[in-house]
Parts: sequence; C-alpha cells; structure tokens
Amino acid sequence: MLLDSKLIVEQLAGRWRVKDAKLIPLWETSRRTLRGFERWSATHVPRAQNKIADALCNEAIDRVSAGGPPLVVRRPGT
Repeated sequence: MLLDSKLIVEQLAGRWRVKDAKLIPLWETSRRTLRGFERWSATHVPRAQNKIADALCNEAIDRVSAGGPPLVVRRPGT
C-alpha cells in the first residue's frame, strides 16, 4: 500500500499506538485483516510527491459529500 499518512503507516506497522478511542476498533479490524495476508507492506508517500492522487481523493470526498456516487471510473488521461 502507498499511503500519504505517515501516522497510518506507523500505526499499521505497530510502531506507533492509536490514541483516539474511536479509531481503535478500526485499527484492530485493519490489523486483523492484514494478518490474513501472507505478506503486506505500507509505504509513506508525501502528498507533495503524489498530487494527482491527492486531487482525485479530494474530488471524491467533495462528490460524495454533495450526494454524488461513491464510485466513478476514470480512464488515464481523462
């Protein structure tokens, strides 16, 4: 996985603890799911190095918040 959150990368790896009580169940579910894989990795990619993905994520958040569909298929270059 490539993630733009160093916090999430470190928490998934178990190097940093999850302090927010409402996020602990999500973290536990994630860790349980990841244990089902033979191998997995999470790598931090700063947002500044991945502007296109960051823009697409923001677009999706805005679209869903406005009542639009949660999934849109986009072809490269469109």
